[in-house]
Amino acid sequence: MLKKYTSQNITWIDVIKPTQDEVRNLMLQYKLHPLVAEELLLPTFKPKVDLHENYIYLILHFPFLKRNGSRSEFISKEIDFIIGKDFIITIRYDEISPLETFSKIFEVESILNSEENQQLHAGYLFYYITQKLYEALLDELDHVEQEQREMEKYIFSGKEKIMVREISRMGHNLLDFKQATMHHKEVLDSLELVGESFFGKDFIHYLRSVNDKYRKVYHLVKTSQENLKELRETNDSLLTTKQNETMKIFTILAFVTFPLSLLASIFGMNTIHTPVVGWNQDFWWIVGGMILSTTVMFSFFKYKKWF
Repeated sequence: MLKKYTSQNITWIDVIKPTQDEVRNLMLQYKLHPLVAEELLLPTFKPKVDLHENYIYLILHFPFLKRNGSRSEFISKEIDFIIGKDFIITIRYDEISPLETFSKIFEVESILNSEENQQLHAGYLFYYITQKLYEALLDELDHVEQEQREMEKYIFSGKEKIMVREISRMGHNLLDFKQATMHHKEVLDSLELVGESFFGKDFIHYLRSVNDKYRKVYHLVKTSQENLKELRETNDSLLTTKQNETMKIFTILAFVTFPLSLLASIFGMNTIHTPVVGWNQDFWWIVGGMILSTTVMFSFFKYKKWF
């Protein structure tokens, strides 16, 4: 599906799940290299930036949160940018909410009017698109931060076992997020060099601003991972403490019941002469001895502050 938008003589063509005919038409109209056109048909796994005679070809992957009821996961979505002097083509293979939102306000709000003192070119449109994309990633990470606050409440409310799975799930999500964006720095650094030669020195400040926005995303995801690590350590510590308390109780019970078992075994021996057995009220003497030994054991553990 192909959509076309125009503002200030700058054309934006947004293509979702491109067909061969759509790619062929774009290749002919904008003089795209056949190898570039071939790459547009299917998503790729590696980001890249290439400078061609009349355009810059750029691939980036952005992780977006996919929610399934109470569960959520980050899905990496690719966007291919072809940036000319008076046109920009975005190729994507999934619905991407920030681009949908941006397309609705692009023509209506005349975003490029703010650059009226500049010599307009499609690089400015690329700048605004990437700003919106990185802002969306920051919003996603804000959602992760809110989840971590909720996790902290659950951890300290005695739900450590439940949190083991949730912490692992979030760790997996943050790892997916980081892997999707880890190569952005190299690509954006290369884009600064390529963009300066293609658009001129005046545009380098905008490309650096895009790079700065990415650094904010990278810093926030690292902070989220560090916070999650602390939550995991706290949760593991509380869980271990609770397990140790349980083991302590079972150990104490084992020691307490040992004298009872020993006395029962002794008086259960089939011998000719067994002490106490045969006395008046011998049963109660034996039971009393068991109670006394149990009381002594409990008193000893209490004195040692083992429980």
